Amino acid sequence: MVETLGIGRFQLQQNRVDLKRWVPAFLSSHKTLFTVLWMAAFASVFLWQRNTVVGGFSFLKWGVSTRPIPRLRPVAFNLTDFGGVGDGVTVNTEAFERAVAAISKLRKRGGGQLNVPPGRWLTAPFNLTSHMTLFLAEDSEILALENEKYWPLMPPLPSYGYGREHIGPRYGSFIHCQNLKDVVITGHNGTINGQGKAWWKKYRQKLLNHTRGPLVQIMWSSDIVISNITLRDSPFWTLHPYDCKNVTVRNVTILAPVFEAPNTDGIDPGSWAVGFCMGAENDSCEDMVIEDCYISVGDDAIAIKSGWDQYGIAYGKPSMNILIRNLVVRSMVSAGVSIGSEMSGGVSNVTVENLLVWSSRRAVRIKTAPGRGGYVRDIKYRNLTFDNVRVGIVIKTDYNEHPDEGYDPKALPVLRDISFIGVHGQGVRVPVRIHGSEEITVRNITFQDMSVGLTYKKKHIFQCAFVHGRVIGTIFPAPCENLDLYDEQGQLVKRSASQNITDIDYDF
Repeated sequence: MVETLGIGRFQLQQNRVDLKRWVPAFLSSHKTLFTVLWMAAFASVFLWQRNTVVGGFSFLKWGVSTRPIPRLRPVAFNLTDFGGVGDGVTVNTEAFERAVAAISKLRKRGGGQLNVPPGRWLTAPFNLTSHMTLFLAEDSEILALENEKYWPLMPPLPSYGYGREHIGPRYGSFIHCQNLKDVVITGHNGTINGQGKAWWKKYRQKLLNHTRGPLVQIMWSSDIVISNITLRDSPFWTLHPYDCKNVTVRNVTILAPVFEAPNTDGIDPGSWAVGFCMGAENDSCEDMVIEDCYISVGDDAIAIKSGWDQYGIAYGKPSMNILIRNLVVRSMVSAGVSIGSEMSGGVSNVTVENLLVWSSRRAVRIKTAPGRGGYVRDIKYRNLTFDNVRVGIVIKTDYNEHPDEGYDPKALPVLRDISFIGVHGQGVRVPVRIHGSEEITVRNITFQDMSVGLTYKKKHIFQCAFVHGRVIGTIFPAPCENLDLYDEQGQLVKRSASQNITDIDYDF
C-alpha cells in the first residue's frame, strides 16, 4: 500500500454556540475532561480546510503558498500532459481517460500517479485503474458535468436488486473503481465536486428515470486509500465502498447542504469494510477504518449497509470489522452514524469512538424492520459527545421501506450485544430511544459512564420498549425500567421487573 502524506490542517469555528454557557456545564463532570482535550487537539486538524462556508461552520483561507506535489509512484504525470485545461469550461473527459490508460500500462513498474494541478477541471464520469494514485493539488477542483446524459448506466447492485430509487439500471458514479487493487485518491486538500444541485432539483421534481449516482464508488476492490481531500455536493451517496477489502478513509472532508440535498450520505460502507489487513487475502479480512474526518451532509454522515431485504439475504455479504474514530459530524435530516436500514447481509464487529455530533437531528442510530433478516451485533460505541442533538441514541425496528413485494415479512433481524460507554454532551432533547418490538427484541445492551445535559425535563426522557440489557454504575439521566442495574464492580444491584415495558413518546 502506498503511504500518503498526512498533510493538511484546518480550523473549526462554530457559530451560534454560547461558550460562556456551554463550557462550564460541559466541564462540570471530570469524566468529560478527556473529551474536551481530545476536541481541542482534533480541532487543529481543521486548519487545512479553506474557502468554504457550510451551515454554522466557516473555514477561512490562510496565506499558504502552493505546496510541491510529492511523487508517490515510480512514474508521475500531470493532467496537462494529456491536454487537460483547468478553466472550469473545457471538458476534460478525454484527458482523464488518456491519463488513466497510460497508467494502466505501468502495473509491472509499480503503477503511476496522475497529478491534477490547481484549476477547475470539468469532466464527465471516468474510471480509475489499479496501482494508481490520483493526486489533487492545493486549489484544484474536479467538477462533474451536471447533465445526466453524460453519466453511464449500470446494473442495480446485486444486494439491492433494484436501483434504490427506480426499478432497473442506475447511474454510475462520477469517479468509479471496479475490480481494482492498490488505488490511492489523495492530495493537498483538493476537491472533487459532484455539482449535485441540478440532480437534487430533478429528483424532487420527479424528472429522473434512474437512481442517481454516487460521487465516488469502489466495487469489488482491495487496498484502497482515500485521504487529504474534500468531497462535496454529490448527486447521491458521496463515498460508497461496496464489497471491498482493506480500505482506509483518513483526513477527508465531506460536504453538502444540510437541507434540500436528498440522500447525500457521507460514507456508505456496504457488504464488507475498510482498514489494515497486513497483506492478507483471505475472506475473513474484510476490515475498514474511517478516521480524522469532518462530515456535514444532507443525510446520514456515515451509514453502514449490507443489502436490502431478500436481495441482501441472497447476496450474503456482511459488513464487518469496521473502525470509525476521531470524527466530527453533522446531520440535520438523519443521523451522525447509522447502521441500516439495509442490513440484510448482517453487520458485526463495529467500533465507533471519539465521535462529536453537533447540531443534528440524531446522533447515532440503528434502524431495521421485519423483512430485513440479517443481524446487527457486537457493536461498541465509546466516547461519544452530543452537542445540540434532538435524539442522541436511537434503535428503531419498524423502518418499513422495502424494494418490492417479494420480501419475507417473517425474515426478522437480530439485534444484540451493543454497548455505549462514555456518552456525554449538552442540549439533548431525548438522550436514548430504543424501540424494540415483540418480534424484534433488542438484547444484551449496555450503558456505562453516561452524563448528558437535557433540554427537556419530562419523566420518560430515557425511552425503551422490548429491550434486555444493563446499566453499570450511575448514569444521567436515569435509565428506563427495562434495564438491570449493576454497580461499578459489576455486581447486580437490581433486576428489571419487566424488560418489555413500553414508554416510547414520539411527541417530544
